Amino acid sequence: MLVVAVAIIVAAVSVASVAVVRKVRLDSKVQSAKEDAKNVLENAQKDAENKKREILIEAKDQAYAIRSETEKDQRLRRQEISKLEKRVIEKEEQIDRKLTSLGQREKDVNRSQDKLKTREQELNNALQDQKVKLEKIASLSADQAKAILLNQVEEEARHEIAILIRNIESEAKEDADKKARNIISLAIQRCAADQVAETTVSVVSLPSDDMKGRLIGREGRNIRALENLTGINLIIDDTPEAVILSGFDPVRREIARLTLERLIADGRIQPARIEEMYLKTKKEVEAEIRKAGEQAAIDANVRGIHPELLRVLGRLKYRTSYGQNVLQHSIEVSALANVMASELGMDGTIAKRAGLLHDLGKAIDHEVEGPHAEIGADLAKRFKETPIICNAIAAHHEGVEPETTDAVLVKAGDALSGARPGARRENLENYIKRLENLERLAEAHKGVSKSYAVQAGREIRVMVNPEDLDDAEAALLVKEIAKEIEEELQYPGQIKVVVIRESRNVEYAK
Repeated sequence: MLVVAVAIIVAAVSVASVAVVRKVRLDSKVQSAKEDAKNVLENAQKDAENKKREILIEAKDQAYAIRSETEKDQRLRRQEISKLEKRVIEKEEQIDRKLTSLGQREKDVNRSQDKLKTREQELNNALQDQKVKLEKIASLSADQAKAILLNQVEEEARHEIAILIRNIESEAKEDADKKARNIISLAIQRCAADQVAETTVSVVSLPSDDMKGRLIGREGRNIRALENLTGINLIIDDTPEAVILSGFDPVRREIARLTLERLIADGRIQPARIEEMYLKTKKEVEAEIRKAGEQAAIDANVRGIHPELLRVLGRLKYRTSYGQNVLQHSIEVSALANVMASELGMDGTIAKRAGLLHDLGKAIDHEVEGPHAEIGADLAKRFKETPIICNAIAAHHEGVEPETTDAVLVKAGDALSGARPGARRENLENYIKRLENLERLAEAHKGVSKSYAVQAGREIRVMVNPEDLDDAEAALLVKEIAKEIEEELQYPGQIKVVVIRESRNVEYAK
């Protein structure tokens, strides 16, 4: 027990000693830390004082530099102001000198004006004296002398005017033929008529409706064979005893029509017979086309056309434009262009050739894309027609500008042939109704006594009572009628409105 107690006491003493040692060490460290903190604080204060001094010194330096720069700027500005002041003073001195000079000049001018007035008065007096002396010498007054002088001047002016008129007339006669041709050609152009859609169907009559079934054939083989060979659509509908052929190519449509008519007449309708009849008909139509082209060239008296162009020209026999046969139309245009060229004193050879060929493109416009005038011009160029002919063909529908008078004549002939009354099909009832509407519209106006639609409805002549309307009111009436026609009626081309106001005074000598 004693040993244990001693051990415990020794242990307690050891622990106490260790605690005392640790406390002493801790106090020593605390004291050292306090001393270090004090040193750091003192150093920081010293650094702050140094920084403060450095900042103050730097601020003073900057302030000095700014003050120096400001003083330098002020000196420069004072120098500039001083220079400006000197310039202003110099300008003021110059102005003063100029004012002085102007004042002196004004005085000189005033003196000169006084002298001029005095001299003018002297001259007027001298002229008056001379005038009196001249009147005494010539025994004429001033008015009489003026009259004589004016008469002389008038006679001289009339003589010079007469010479000028004679010179103008002489120049006009020299250019008369050329100017007349141009004026007439430009006037003829304005006869243009609208183009309309061509006929694209043909109708074949059947002996009976039973024939429709035979044309169709078993499972449609007959109609299919015919359509494949001709390229034309057969329309077999409810139309009694008729079959419609539809296609854009008039030659193919004609071959199909003739083939179908011959098959119906023969009665043997089957694919082999259809092909045989088609080939035979095609050969006959091609021969007829060539013959038609050659005959057209003979009728138009045009020679030297390439055989291929004649073949294309003959195809127009089966082409119509608003009921007008295009081949006959081409022959007519050729004749019209030739007549107009002759009236203008020109050689009509080129005009009639171009007129005959002007619608070539219509024969193949379903095969080649583009306007028929352009197609025809390209075709003619390919077969060695002259540039003048090609331009006339291309220009007849304003696709290009006419380069020659012949081109203008072809264009005018085309318009005249299409616009000729009766040339193109028009329903008679509609035609009469249009004329009646024209006359009715004109006669509805005040002062109109009678109106007449003439030239197939392309002109209306309105007779007015001279007692109800004067010339100015008649001029206004013609504009009102033209405006109403444009707003209320439908018509091709243009309509000329003529208002006639006539006064007649009659007396009999007895």
